[in-house]
Amino acid sequence: MDFIQNVWSAFVSLIKSFQVADALDVILVSFIIYKGIKLVRETRAEQLVKGILILVGVWIVSFYLQLHMMMYILNAFLQFGVIALVILFQPELRRVLEQLGRSRVGGKYLSIPLLSKEPEDIEKMVKTGIRAVADACINLQKQKMGALVVFEMQTKLGDIIDTGTVVNAEPSAALIGNIFFNKAPLHDGAMVIRHGMVCAAGCILPLTKNDSISIDLGTRHRAALGMSENSDAIIVVVSEETGQISIAVNGVLTRNYTRESLISQLESLILPEPKSNEKRQSKIPSIRRKKKK
Repeated sequence: MDFIQNVWSAFVSLIKSFQVADALDVILVSFIIYKGIKLVRETRAEQLVKGILILVGVWIVSFYLQLHMMMYILNAFLQFGVIALVILFQPELRRVLEQLGRSRVGGKYLSIPLLSKEPEDIEKMVKTGIRAVADACINLQKQKMGALVVFEMQTKLGDIIDTGTVVNAEPSAALIGNIFFNKAPLHDGAMVIRHGMVCAAGCILPLTKNDSISIDLGTRHRAALGMSENSDAIIVVVSEETGQISIAVNGVLTRNYTRESLISQLESLILPEPKSNEKRQSKIPSIRRKKKK
């Protein structure tokens, strides 16, 4: 009975001393833990965590059994544990930081405005670029020629652009078709569109590290998925083998687009939401639902 009373007294004392700052502290820590668990479960980091837990378990067993040599080796290894974790989880940590930068707070208050052009002019250029890409994709689809077009979003792709050839031209179906003509020198790489302009072509994209994707997908589709996993870019792919038009967003690939559906999807993903109370419904959640099926 005394034990229960002591526990109750301690609980009441804790409640009385609990403040708003404490509640905020608990919420933030819980959110960080939740995001950490979600990050680990959705990436290859899950296997790394299992390996770390096994090492910790071996260290505990070695401590109780007094296995001095094993403890010495594990202590020497764990001394550099923090540095090792940063190195091992570098892709995941980079992905988290990029997601924070692309969040509403980062995008709204920390983004660098474009001083050279008005937002209306940029939106008009983007719409023109989307239609030019759609027309070019249909023409390439008929000729069974491949294409890989990257629409830059908030994440800047300067390192990707540096791997290709700077074009800096207004998009048109003819220009895009010439770039991806199967005998053109730049047709094997990706085209990057920035603010509605063809910024560069012949660019090299990182391939996806997801081992569970279909073996039917070629290098272009794997590059599109890899680029979408490492940034918030929207990538359009035309298959050279089947002629199918696909879109890669956030590591998810959707296929079989027509000209009209391609334009509609790209505009909903790329163009900003209207300022009125009637917000355009995003297509990204529907893409994610398709993946789960």
